[in-house]
Amino acid sequence: MAIDTVLLAVGPMDSVRAPELAETVLEIADPLGAKVVIGHAFTEDEYEDVHDDLGFDARVDDVDPDEVAAERAPVPELAERFEEAGVEYEIKGALGEVSTKVVDMAIDVGADRMVVGGRRRSPAEKAVLGSVSQEIILQAPCPVTYFRDLDVME
Repeated sequence: MAIDTVLLAVGPMDSVRAPELAETVLEIADPLGAKVVIGHAFTEDEYEDVHDDLGFDARVDDVDPDEVAAERAPVPELAERFEEAGVEYEIKGALGEVSTKVVDMAIDVGADRMVVGGRRRSPAEKAVLGSVSQEIILQAPCPVTYFRDLDVME
């Protein structure tokens, strides 16, 4: 199976692992000449907060989620890294239930591979809080590379 498009799905917690996520994606995309789509899905509350924090003048409903995603950490850092590496990339934003929107984004861009990050959580945390990464992996339309923080659980 050829890999032409890699979707890197990120969220605000991925700022701490952005360099490692970029390297993971480059290991896949660069040798194959694949395009990278940096995707950031927002809940409605997060979108409104980010919109305000970034100083967009237009009403929330009038701002394209792609524009908000392009300004939201860690997206600019990742875009700069892909630019430096000479890898074609684009930025996509989406508004709604995060795991569903990321899966929809993968379908829309024709992703052949997805990369998602996550953190180590106890089984109780997963049972109570759920896991966006787990939902994405279970619903993904293509193979997923999961990058997990290696910090020891406390």
